[in-house]
Amino acid sequence: SSQSRSKKRSRKHQRFMERRALLEQRGLLRPRRRPPSQAPAVGPEAHGMPTKTDGTVAARCRKVPKPKKVVSPSLCPSTSPDSAARQHSVLLSQGDGSSKGVQTSSPLLRPSKYVAIDCEMVGTGPQGRLSELARCSVVSYEGDVIYDKYVQPELPIVDYRTRWSGITRQHMKRAIPFKTAQAEILKILKDKIVVGHAIHNDFQALKYFHPKDRTRDTSQIPVLKQRVGLPVKASVSLKSLAKHLLQKKIQAGCKGHSSVEDAQTAMELYRLVEVQWETELACSLPPRPPSPITDPTAESSHYMDDQYWPTDLMASGL
Repeated sequence: SSQSRSKKRSRKHQRFMERRALLEQRGLLRPRRRPPSQAPAVGPEAHGMPTKTDGTVAARCRKVPKPKKVVSPSLCPSTSPDSAARQHSVLLSQGDGSSKGVQTSSPLLRPSKYVAIDCEMVGTGPQGRLSELARCSVVSYEGDVIYDKYVQPELPIVDYRTRWSGITRQHMKRAIPFKTAQAEILKILKDKIVVGHAIHNDFQALKYFHPKDRTRDTSQIPVLKQRVGLPVKASVSLKSLAKHLLQKKIQAGCKGHSSVEDAQTAMELYRLVEVQWETELACSLPPRPPSPITDPTAESSHYMDDQYWPTDLMASGL
C-alpha cells in the first residue's frame, strides 16, 4: 500500500513538473533559481528529474512515461507579440530547436491539437429562411485540408445562396447525406481545439456544441480587434481582418465564398496572436478554492492536485 501511494505521488509529481514547465514557458511562472555552484546543464532539472525540497533527486517511477522533450525559447517580457508569434510558429514548424534547454510538454507545441473549420449553408424551409449545411471544410494548424465535402441538407433546397455560399445544383450531385457528414466531422473535432470565425454558426449547422474552453473564435479575440483599431465589442468580418492583418484578399467576386480559404484564413489569424491570446486566456481564468490536505506528510501534494491548473491545460491532456 505504501508502494502504491509512492507511485501515485510520483505520477502526480511528474504531471506537476510538466505543468510547471508549461507555465514557465508561457511566462506565467518565474523559473526556479539554481544555486551558483550548480551548472544548469548537469542539474536534475535538466534531465526532467523531480527534486525534493532538500535538493535530493527523487526516484522516478518506472511506469511513468517520460514527457516529450521539446526545446522552447524563453520569451522575454520585452518581446513583442508579433516576434513572439513568429518565434512560436518557427518552433511549431520545426518541432524541435536549440535554445536554453527548457524542456516542456506544452499543448501550444502540439499543432495536431488544432484544427480550423468553416461551413457553407443553403436555404431550406419556408422562403428558404432555414440555414442548412451544404459544405464543410476542416484544415490543420498548417492550413492543409483535412476534410472538404458537399453535404445534402435534410430538407429540400429552396435557395442555393450561390452569391455567398458558392454552392450550385451541380455540387449537390456529389453531396453526401447530412448524418454521414456530421459523424465524419465530429470524429475529427473530438478532443481538438477548434478555430473559426463566428464559429457558433458552423456548430449550429452541424447541430453540435463544442466545449467552450476548446473553442477559439477569431471574431471574439480582442487582440485581433485591437490590432485593427476597433473596440473590443465591435463586430468585425473575416474579410476585413484578413485584409488589414494578413494583407490577403478573400471572398472576392460573385462566385461565393470558399470554405477552405475561410478556414485557412481563420487559422492564420489565430496563429498571428496565439501566444498573446493563450497567455491572456490562462491569466483570466477564475481562481479555484483549495482542497483540504488529506495527507500532511505528502509534501506539495495539495499543490499538485488537478484543480489548481487552468482548464485549458487540463483539456490538453497533460
